[in-house]
Amino acid sequence: MSANASVLVCLAHGSEETEAVTTIDLLVRAGLKVVTASVESDGSLEIRCSRGVRLLADAPLVEVADNDYTAIVLPGGLKGAKTFRDSPLLVETVRQYHLNDKIVAAICAAAGTVLVPHDLFPVGNMTGFPGLKQTIPEEKWMERRVVWDPRVKLLTSQGPGTAMDFALKLIDLLVGKEMAREVAAQLVLAPGIYDYQA
Repeated sequence: MSANASVLVCLAHGSEETEAVTTIDLLVRAGLKVVTASVESDGSLEIRCSRGVRLLADAPLVEVADNDYTAIVLPGGLKGAKTFRDSPLLVETVRQYHLNDKIVAAICAAAGTVLVPHDLFPVGNMTGFPGLKQTIPEEKWMERRVVWDPRVKLLTSQGPGTAMDFALKLIDLLVGKEMAREVAAQLVLAPGIYDYQA
């Protein structure tokens, strides 16, 4: 894709901080513009994540939803994912990304909690947090750390421990394998964890 690619990362109280911050950190290392949006209905920018870490969102979702980003990211954390699910604006925003052939990326609880109940991807293989496997239809579930379905431009992943794999795959898709390899090299990853040497 292009060097001008930009990514919208959604946040809500109870979002999983490792998944959110890891994704943001790696995307920024890859030279991508990242904007964080609060999905809280009161527009609150200070987000208290699932383990109590506080993050400051750049803007309420309502202010940035119509901007032209290349991809949208939904971190997990069950409480945050439920807020996403119950936000008509968030659901409609994801629907528009899908309809406009943009990348939708969801990790951990987000796929089964947000995408499935609203049937945003009638077609699309996905994964999610193994403990929430029952929230994803059996015929769509894939037991893999990261699942990319190019038919519908859906990227999903399993949890905090797969957040680096998830972010590197997103970089690969947006900027290319070379940049993913470069970022992976800065992280001192254990050999074999999506190290792009293959």
